[in-house]
Order: sequence, then structure tokens, then C-alpha cells
Amino acid sequence: MRRLLVIASTMILFDVAFYSAIAPLLPDYVDELGLSKAEAGILSAAYAAGTLLASLPAGLLASRAGPRRTVLAGLALLGLSSLAFGFGREVVLLDVARFSQGVAGALVWSGALTWLITASPPERRGSVIGTALGTAVAGALIGPALGALAAEVGTELVFGAVLGISAGFAALVWRTPESAPPERQTLAETVAATVTRPVMTATAFVAVPSLMFGAIEVLVPLRIDELGGGHAVIAGSFIVGAAIEAALAPASGRYSDRVGRRTPFVSGLAVAAVGMLGIAAAQGVGVVVAALLVASFGAGLCFAPALTMLTETSESGPLREGLAAGLSNMAWATGQVIGGLLGGAVAGVAGYAAPSIAVAAILLVTAAYATRRALPAPAVI
Repeated sequence: MRRLLVIASTMILFDVAFYSAIAPLLPDYVDELGLSKAEAGILSAAYAAGTLLASLPAGLLASRAGPRRTVLAGLALLGLSSLAFGFGREVVLLDVARFSQGVAGALVWSGALTWLITASPPERRGSVIGTALGTAVAGALIGPALGALAAEVGTELVFGAVLGISAGFAALVWRTPESAPPERQTLAETVAATVTRPVMTATAFVAVPSLMFGAIEVLVPLRIDELGGGHAVIAGSFIVGAAIEAALAPASGRYSDRVGRRTPFVSGLAVAAVGMLGIAAAQGVGVVVAALLVASFGAGLCFAPALTMLTETSESGPLREGLAAGLSNMAWATGQVIGGLLGGAVAGVAGYAAPSIAVAAILLVTAAYATRRALPAPAVI
């Protein structure tokens, strides 16, 4: 079990790192390829779009073909699509490659999480999954640094290396014993389980903070670049923001176990809204960076309760292990796609302030709704 946990956690870190590497590179692509803000938003959101479309099919694949085959397929696609992204010099090729990376990420995540769930005893599943998901934040810390490195030494070298790393992971996965296959569930059963009001509400509570970060990943790098900041400033800002989120998320999760999900969730949304308003008003690099860190503080407060609510709601229904993991991916990806696409498009037409204010308004409306909505009670420990 320990070997499987180490391999799965490292694969998740690896996937998230190369997903988040786009931030320092985005201004370069805008300058070199003449991209509009809307086109930059499409490039940023293409990964999440791939994850969104592939999440439930990946969960079905993990439940039918088994998690090992699902992970192997994801690693192969991740290596090839990253190689194409590294050598791509046309925006269409970059969009397709990044979309394919998102599909690969859905396969790796769904396969790895399903494998861990089916291989671990029920009394240890919470800590096992928590350990694996915690590495995602570490990946978010590493990703911007990889992007800054790629900007200096070339995307061909950095992203081309993914193919070799993926092959190494595949060799380890191939030699790892397969767990018992999870119980199968049809697509119709999955759809019926996910369209219930409690599941849709919990999914929206994960998607809304994700929408904020989808917008941030487009707006903040371009705004910092426009105000004179370079790759190091962009990468450093996102690294510190991820560190803040990583430090707060476990404490927020434990706090929500004691007092309920509502207080940290609503508080986090309110703080994040303040950060988005700061981005809207910023006229200097320092203010943009400070506002990003405030938004990251808010995300650290609200993401863990939101994901816990979605998990508790899913577990109370008929969703199987792989499909519940797919739903979490889908919620995250939905927010990322909407935030990235609309953030870039609106900024291109109305400037940086308009999408930032719109996202702040969505955060506050969601917080107001959550204060009146009956939320799942914390588990009794």
C-alpha cells in the first residue's frame, strides 16, 4: 500500500506541476504569437476543458478496465501531448496539446484515486486520499518555477522531458499489483446520481472558487507583464500564493470538522472576493501581487470545506469510487474553463477590472446563498 501511495502521489504532483507551468509562459505566447486576451484565455483554459470532458468517461474507464490501465493510458497521452506542447509554435497546436494534457490528467487522477480507494481499508481512506491530494498543492508550488525555467531555457527541453518521466512512471505502474476492480456503474446511473439538487449544489460550491482561479491564471500574469513585471515576479507570486493555500487548507479542513463547513467556506469566499476587487483596482505590480495573495488566502479557507461537502454528498448517494473522483475533477474543471475563457474574453473588451469585479460578485452571491443553505454536518469523530 505504501508503494502505491508514493507512486500515485508523485504522479499527481507531476501532473499538477505541468498544468500550472503555463502562468509565467502566457505573456510570452501573447507577444510571440500575437494572441488577444480571449485567445490567451482559451490557451489557459484548454487543459481544464480537456479534464472537464474526460472526467466522467475516465471514471467509467477506471471502473470497467481497471485503474492501472487507466493510469497507463493517461501517462502515455500526457507524455506525447507535452512533447507537442513544448515544440508547438502555432496557437491551434498549443490549444490542442494543452487540451490533450487535460484529458491525460483526468485519466491519471481518476485511475490513481480509484486505485487508492479500492486498495485501502475503509478506516484509512480519508488519510490516504488526503495525502495524495495534498501533493497537488506541492505541484502547484513547483509548476510556476518550471514555467519560468522553460521561458529561460526553452519549452522544448522542459516539456519534452515529460515524455521520459511519463515512461518512468509507466514502468513503475506496470510492476505494481492491480487492486480489485471497483463496482461497475453505467453512465445512465451516474447521470441520475449527479443531477440531484444536493450533488449539483455541492458541485457548484467547488466550481465557484475554481472559476476564480481560472480567471486569475489569465488576468494576473498578463496584468503583471503589462505593468512591467517579468517571469520571476509572475512565478514567485503564484508560488507564494500556492504556499499560503497549502498552509491554510489542512487547518481549514480540521476546523470545518469541528464547527461545520459553512463558516470557513463563506469566510473564504468573502476574503477571495476582496482579493479579486484588489486585482480590479490595482495600478501597480505590488498591488496585483498582494491582491493575488489575498485571493489565495481565501481559497485556502474555502476549498477544503467545499471538497469535503462534495465528498459527503456523493457518498450519501449511489456514486461509485471512480465516478465520485471524476465528479470532483469535473467540478474543478468547469470553474477553470468558465473563468479562463470569460476572464480573457471580457478583459479583451472591457479591460482587467470588469472580469475581476464580475468574479468578486459571483463569490459574494455564492457566499450569501451558502449562509441560507442547509450544508452537510461534520462527521462525528
